[in-house]
Amino acid sequence: MIKGLLQRILPRGRTVVTAVPYTWLLFFFLLPFFFVLKISFTEADVAQPPYTAIVQHEDQKTIITLNTSKYHTIFDEADTFVEKGIAQGVADSQYILSYWNSLKLAFFTTVLCLLIGYPIAYNIARADEATRNTLLMLVMLPFWTSFLLRVYAWIGILKDNGVINNLLMSMGLIQEPIPLLYNQFSVMVGMVYSYLPFMILPLYAHLVKLDGRLLEAAADLGAKPWDTFFKITLPLSAGGVIAGSMMVFIPAVGEYVIPELLGGGEVLMIGKRLMDDFGANLDWPQAAAVTVIMMILLIAPIVWFHRFEAKQMEEGTQ
Repeated sequence: MIKGLLQRILPRGRTVVTAVPYTWLLFFFLLPFFFVLKISFTEADVAQPPYTAIVQHEDQKTIITLNTSKYHTIFDEADTFVEKGIAQGVADSQYILSYWNSLKLAFFTTVLCLLIGYPIAYNIARADEATRNTLLMLVMLPFWTSFLLRVYAWIGILKDNGVINNLLMSMGLIQEPIPLLYNQFSVMVGMVYSYLPFMILPLYAHLVKLDGRLLEAAADLGAKPWDTFFKITLPLSAGGVIAGSMMVFIPAVGEYVIPELLGGGEVLMIGKRLMDDFGANLDWPQAAAVTVIMMILLIAPIVWFHRFEAKQMEEGTQ
């Protein structure tokens, strides 16, 4: 009787397993985001913590104050940015400029990772099993070293007396060093290099399951290689393309270390603004408002990705 009662009360194994990711999501995403959202409606204060309280009790009354001035700061910059245009509005729109740079660099990083990563993933998936494991290990090899060391290595490659400039000058192709470091180019190079494995691995996971008989049948029926790729290979690997793009784009938007080291502070991205407001400026409410808006900007592609994934799973079960 007691055993039956316990079986009914205690959660079953599948429920426990399912609850683990939801619990993780609750404690490490929703709760922190709730606190950030709350801080975004406060004002900066010289106190500990460095922001005012939303709920105050005075004369047996409970007063709730929601300060939206930090959001207005960003929206006003957006209006200025739209009115003056990109060329003239950047000087007066530091937050919008940081959003613009973050989204632009994350987008081009994703596109370049896809263009470089797809052929690599395809060739790994088509290789024999022994070679495939070796190639996969080579893709993972950079993760065995420190992330900071890898980024610092690019400084040695791209600086004025670095590997590339010295090589070009020794070949007589240039007379003086090309400025390759501390600009958007160097940031882009560092981000593509760092996030490329995150594109290759999801693509490989989809391409390795591709039925080779479909490609053989297309070839037997006279399809050209490009037709086979665009009509069979690419549609069947669309899930990997989207998964890889999300895994590159979302963290790239909030990147801080690479723009700071390879951009030299010249490339303003949202991670830099957050670091300044949470750190030196001690304006936690402004940084929290910036974070909330960035989250809203990222929700749309995330929701779209999950809908696409759910649709693919439904089609797979039919």
